[in-house]
Amino acid sequence: MIAPGGAVRPHWTPLMRRLAAMPGGEVERRFASARQYLSEAGVFHQVYGEESEQSHDWPLGHPALIIDRAEWTALSAGLVQRARFLEALLTDLYGERRVVAEGVLPGVLVGRNPEFLRPVADQARLGIPLLSFIAVDLGRGPDGRWWVLGDRTQAPSGAGFALENRVATSKAFPDLSRALNVERLAGFFRNFREMLFALGGPERSRIGLLTSGPHNETYYEHAYLARYLGLLLLEGGDLIVHGDRAEVRTVDGFQPIRVLWRRLDADFCDPLELFGASRIGTPGLCRAVRSGALSLVNALGSGILETPALLAFQKALAKALIGEELKLPTIATWWCGDEAVRRYVAENAGRLQLGPAFPATMAAAGDETSAQRRSEPQAMPATAREGVAFVGQEIAALSTTPVFGASGLEPRPVTLRAFLMRDEEGWHVMPGGFARVADSRDARVISMQRGGGSIDVWIPSDQPIKPISLIGPRGDRFARRLPGALPARAADNLFWLGRYAERCEGATRLTRLHAARTTEGWAAGELEARLAVILKDYGVDIDPGRPKRGLLALARQAADTASRIRERFSPDAWRTLNEIVSLVLDAIAEDDQATVELTSAILTQLSGFAGLAHENMYQFTGWRFMQCGRALERGQATAAVISSLIAGEAPVGALEAVLTFTDSSVTYRRRYSVDLSEETVVDLAVLDPLNPRSLAFQVNRLAEVTSALPGVHLGETPDLLIRRLARLRVRLQTADAVEVDSAFLDRVVGDLSLISDLLTQRYLLSSPRARAEWLGGPE
Repeated sequence: MIAPGGAVRPHWTPLMRRLAAMPGGEVERRFASARQYLSEAGVFHQVYGEESEQSHDWPLGHPALIIDRAEWTALSAGLVQRARFLEALLTDLYGERRVVAEGVLPGVLVGRNPEFLRPVADQARLGIPLLSFIAVDLGRGPDGRWWVLGDRTQAPSGAGFALENRVATSKAFPDLSRALNVERLAGFFRNFREMLFALGGPERSRIGLLTSGPHNETYYEHAYLARYLGLLLLEGGDLIVHGDRAEVRTVDGFQPIRVLWRRLDADFCDPLELFGASRIGTPGLCRAVRSGALSLVNALGSGILETPALLAFQKALAKALIGEELKLPTIATWWCGDEAVRRYVAENAGRLQLGPAFPATMAAAGDETSAQRRSEPQAMPATAREGVAFVGQEIAALSTTPVFGASGLEPRPVTLRAFLMRDEEGWHVMPGGFARVADSRDARVISMQRGGGSIDVWIPSDQPIKPISLIGPRGDRFARRLPGALPARAADNLFWLGRYAERCEGATRLTRLHAARTTEGWAAGELEARLAVILKDYGVDIDPGRPKRGLLALARQAADTASRIRERFSPDAWRTLNEIVSLVLDAIAEDDQATVELTSAILTQLSGFAGLAHENMYQFTGWRFMQCGRALERGQATAAVISSLIAGEAPVGALEAVLTFTDSSVTYRRRYSVDLSEETVVDLAVLDPLNPRSLAFQVNRLAEVTSALPGVHLGETPDLLIRRLARLRVRLQTADAVEVDSAFLDRVVGDLSLISDLLTQRYLLSSPRARAEWLGGPE
C-alpha cells in the first residue's frame, strides 16, 4: 500500500479515504456482518492436530488486497504465458518426452518422480487437453516484482474460498466495491462450467466433482463449488467402471459419466493401478481414462508439474517448448543432483533453504520416514544419488499488505494464488484470486494450518462493472426440470441422518424421563430399572455425570453424517446439529448436573432441525430417503420402548412413561379421560393413524414415502420391500388394542428391521450382484 516515499499508492487511496471517513464503530460493525455471513453459510476449514482434525471458522481478514489495473494486466499476460508453457510441458512428458530425449531435462526427474504415473504415460497421444484448471502461487518481492513461488496443477484449491471471500467482503463493504468498480468473479466460473459441459459432448451429460470426502481440509470448498456450478459431488465409492465406461452408482441404477473435475490426488484415484492401499478411489479409473471415455480435469499425473526441481530448468524448458522467455520470474532454485550445484548450495546455506526435489504425494505423506524428512532440518546430501532428491531455494522475502489487527492496520506478509481456466479460445485468468496473509510480520511461511488468514483480492476498473450471473440471460427459454438421479452414497447418508437424528431424540426423551423421575424424588424402582436398560441399548449410562457423554456420541453421529452431505440441505439445519454438540460439550465442561434442562434444550434444537429439513429441503428423492430413515427409527424405537415398559406386569408409572416418551400426554387428556388404562394408551401410542407420534403413523408415512422412490410403479407386481411394508400396514390398521402386547410389538420391531434391510439392499448397495440377489431372493 505504501510507496517507497511513504505515500499511499494511488489505487489504494479511494479505499483508505472511505475507511477513514467512517464513524466510530462502523468499520467493526461491517466486519461483524461479514463474520455473520460466514457463520450462517457454515464456511469452515479443517485444521489437523496430533490426534484428529478440527473444524475452524473461516479466518477472513480486511481490507482486500488491491492490485492496480495496469499491474494486473501485465501479471495476467505472464500467467497466461506460464499456463501455455505448463500445458506444453505436461503434453511432452506424457507424450513424446522430447525434453528428456534431447537432454533439456534430466531423465531422473521423470523416472524417479512419484507423480509420473506409468499407467497413463502416453495419455497425451489421445489429443485430449491434460490441463484445464490451474493455480499459480505468487509472491511480491521488495522491488515490487511478482515472483512465481510454485505451480498448483494436481487439484488446485482455494477458488471456492475466493468466491466466499468475495461474497462476505461485498456484504461488509458493498459501497466500496461498487465505488472501485471491482471486477466480478462469476464470469470466470460461468466460462469454466461451460467448458466442463463442452467436454461432456453435445448431450451435455452429467459432470461430477470428485472429492476425497469430508475429512479433507477443503471439503467445504468441494461441496460449495459443486452446488455453485451444478455438479454432482462424488466420492470414489460413488463410481464404478464397467468395461471402459465410468458410471455413477445412483438410487435409480448406474448412470454414465464422462467428465470429472478431480479434487482427489491422483495416486489415490485407482487402487488397481496406482496406490494399492487407497480406500477412497475407484478401481479401473485409469482404464476409463486411457480409453478416452472419461475426461479428468486435471489429468492423472498432472501433479508432476508441481515438482520443485523443475523450477531449476524453467528457462531451458520454456525455450525448447514454446520458444519464449517466461515473463514471470520464478523463485531461484538449484537442483542438487549435480556436484557443482550441490557445492554451491552448501556454501550458501545461510541464504538458501534445502527442500525436497519431488512433490510429496499423499501416499508418501503416510510414511513416517517421509514425514520426518519434511519436518526435520535437512543435511546437505553427500553424493549425487542422494542429491537427486533435494533442491536449494532462495528464501522468499514477501511484501506486506495492510490487515486490520488488534492495534488497527498492521503490515502482514501476503501471497496470492491466481487461477486460470482453459477453453477453446485459450487460457483465462480469474480477475482476483485467493490471498493468504501470515499471522505475524516476520513469518516466512504462510499457512492456514499454522494460523494464517485469508483476504479478498480486488482488481479495480475505470469503467462500471456489469452484473454477471451463472443464470442464463433474461428471455432464454426456461423449463423446470427435476433434479438428476441421486448418488447412492448421498441417499445412504440422508437415510442415516434421519435415523441418527431420531435416535438422538429418542435417547434424549428417555434420559429426560429418567432424570425427571429421579429429581422429583421417586425411589428407584422397576420402571427406573427398565428405563436404564433401554438407555444402555442407546449407549447412555444413567450414572451421575455419564448420560451427557452418551448423548454427545449420538449428537456427533448425526452431525458427522450431516457434514458429508452439506450441499443437500440448508446451512441452518447443519448448524443446528452442531449447536447440539456444543450444548452437550459445554454441559460436560461445566460439570452441569441439570440433566432435565439440558435434554429439554436438545429436544428444542432437534425440533428446529426437523422443521428446517421439512420446510426448507427440496422434497424430492433425497428428502424422501431422510424421511424413510426418520420413520423407520421412530417406529422401531416406539415399538421397542413400549414393549419393554409393558412387558409382563407393567410397573407403576409405565403408562405415563409411554405417553411422555411419545409426547402424547396432552392428546391423551383431550381424547380420553384423565384415568389411564393400558388399552387406551396403547391405542393412542401404537394404533392411532392420526397421532404423529404413533407407530401406525410412522408405518403409514413410510409406505407413502417409499411408494414415491425410484423404480416403484403403480400397477406393477410389487417387490418384496413393498409387500412387507403393506402387510405391516394392514396388520396395524386391523389390530385391536387388546391384542397389542410385547410379542406383537417385538414382531413389529423385527418387521421394521427387515424393511430397513430391504430398502438398503434395493437402493443403497454398490454391488450389482447384491442387487441381483435381492431381486431374485426368497421372500
